[in-house]
Parts: sequence; C-alpha cells; structure tokens
Amino acid sequence: MKRKVCVVITARPSYSRIRSALEAIKQHPDLELQIVVAASALLERYGRADQVIEEEGFFIDRRVYMILEGENPVTSAKSTGLGLAELATVFSDLRPNIVITIADRFETMATAVCAAYMNIPLVHIQGGEITGSIDEKVRHAVTKLADIHFVSTQKAAERVIRMGENPDRVFVTGCPSIDLAKRAIENCPLTMETIFEKYGGVGPRLDVSQQYIVVMQHPVTTEYAQARRHIEETLHAIRQSNTPTLWFWPNVDAGSDGASTGIRAFRENHALPHIHFFKNMHPEDFIQVLNHSKCLVGNSSVGIRECAFLGTPVVNIGNRQAGRDRGANVIDTPYERTDILRAIEKQISARKFSSDSLYGEGNAGNKIANLLPRIPLGIEKRLPF
Repeated sequence: MKRKVCVVITARPSYSRIRSALEAIKQHPDLELQIVVAASALLERYGRADQVIEEEGFFIDRRVYMILEGENPVTSAKSTGLGLAELATVFSDLRPNIVITIADRFETMATAVCAAYMNIPLVHIQGGEITGSIDEKVRHAVTKLADIHFVSTQKAAERVIRMGENPDRVFVTGCPSIDLAKRAIENCPLTMETIFEKYGGVGPRLDVSQQYIVVMQHPVTTEYAQARRHIEETLHAIRQSNTPTLWFWPNVDAGSDGASTGIRAFRENHALPHIHFFKNMHPEDFIQVLNHSKCLVGNSSVGIRECAFLGTPVVNIGNRQAGRDRGANVIDTPYERTDILRAIEKQISARKFSSDSLYGEGNAGNKIANLLPRIPLGIEKRLPF
C-alpha cells in the first residue's frame, strides 16, 4: 500500500524549499502526494504561491486560510492558533501516513502541533540550524515534535542529535532548494526580457543587460517595531548605488506592514528609476535571476543557502541570519545605509565565488522521496539521557 505523504506549504519560500521533493514524491511508485497550501501562500499581496504551485503541475488537495491582518506578534500568535484548528480538520479528511513541515516559520508550529496531537508521524525539513529571533525557538520546538528529521548539513544533524533525537531518525539529505540552484547552473533558458513580460511588477522596465542586483529583505520578528527604519536604510543605500535593482516584496512576518509601508512611502517621495519591484516568481525563474545577478542584498536565507551554491555575492543585513552556517560569498553589515552601500560596492566589484555545497549537492529531493517509503514510522519518543 502506498504511503500518503501530506506536505504543508505556508509561504513562497517554503515552496522553493520543498519543490524538488514534491516532484520526486509525486513520481515515486510507493508514495501518494498530498499538498496543503496555507497562510501567506494563498494571499495576493504575497504573490499567490498557490497559483505557481498549480501552474507547475501539482494538485492542491486543500487550502487553509489562516492569516489575520496586522503583521504583528498578536496576529502571528492568533494565526498560528487558527491554523492549528483548521489543519486538524484537513488531516482528519486526508488521513495521511506522514506529514511534512518545513523550516521555522510560525505557521510551521501549527502543522507540527496538529500532526503530533493527531498521532501522525511528522517529518521536519531543515531542523538543527541556527537563525536567532523567534525562528530559532520555532525550529527547535518543531524538532522536538517531529519523528523524522531530514537536515541540510552535517552540523545540523549533530545539533538535532544533541537535542536528544534518535540518530537513526536523522538523515542528512541536503536542502531541496539546492536542487533548483543546480538546475539553474546547468540550464539557462531564461532571459531578463522574459522576466518583465512574465511577472509584470511595479516600476520602470530596466536595462539589466550589463549588471543588476537583487534585494530581498524581511522584517525581523524580535525587532518588528523597527522594520520600517530597517527597510528605509536599505532603500537609501540602493538609491545611492544607482545600480539596476530587482526588489522582492517582504514576507508576512511580524513587522511586514511597517516594511511594506516604508517601501510605498519611499516610492512616493523619491524618484527610483533604477528599481523594479516584484511580488513573487516561479522558484526556478527566481534562481535564474539570482544566478545572473551581481549581488543579493537583504536578510533572506536564500543568500545563505542557494547563493552559496550559485556563488552569488551576498550583502547580509542585520541579525536575521545570525549564527547560520555560511559560505565565503557573504558579507555581514548592520542596518546603516553607509555600511550597506559600502558592502554593495565591494560585492558588485567581486567576481562570482566558487560553488559551495554546504547545503547540499543538488539531489535532496530524490534522497527524501527514496527514504519516505522505507523509514519505520512511529510516534513514541524518549529522551536518551
């Protein structure tokens, strides 16, 4: 009998983190794929990841609307509770043998708690990593709720085991997002003209034939009240750099409203002829954009993970990625426009870095799909000390 594997996708980055595994699970003869899309992945202002998922050939079994307006700690907590209640009904209907949850977002906690209380074996992708802020707490809490761990690095595996998890249930698969980065290096069918035609966005159509940079900056949940100031410092630096820039909208974390308001107000008060704003892209298209860029600026984990494999220079701002294992392609800088601008100029002038397989070699999706049918399933856990 096929094992029914239910993957819960709650945000646009979560989809890119699991995309190759979805393909491999869908094709595996001993597995039945179920997809649940929830939270910001369903919202227009965050790019409707559910539409991308369907366009790429996947069937969505259930949609779960769970995000409350406000983008602050209160709405994050309440959205988590709402998601827990809604997912209980979904899991009762779908009756999966395995639930997969991804990384460290607040919605991930709802998935993990729900599966644990419903006695459904839980697989956690990307456990054991260090990130700081509330993400750190969520990631490690999910590790303790999970029964099987597919981690990205050897260091992550060691941390999960030191947390008391059974070494026989911890597997170093690499990160599925690196599979997409590998494809981007091997296949280059995309042109920047296609990007503007395909995704529209806001702002002038730029000449990016010579060079351009990419910005992806999210609010920090433990510093959410400063989100507007943080984004304004980056906006001033990018404006001064005068380099063609493709800017991607921040995610739904606490502080997102401040970051979004800061961008809109800045656009109204300053001429930005060299910046074009996008909400979302298909994962492989986004990787292609990163691969051909001179530099990524912001605080997204894509700079730490995919850009290491691509060799794309990165300016990492603030402490959202503090403690995360990183490659030589990353420069860290505080939220100060002069420091950001200086780092951008240094990275733009740098050559592309050598590819670093720190987070995988590009075959994580197949590894995950091949493990899922044969891993003994169980829900009992005991501390070994």
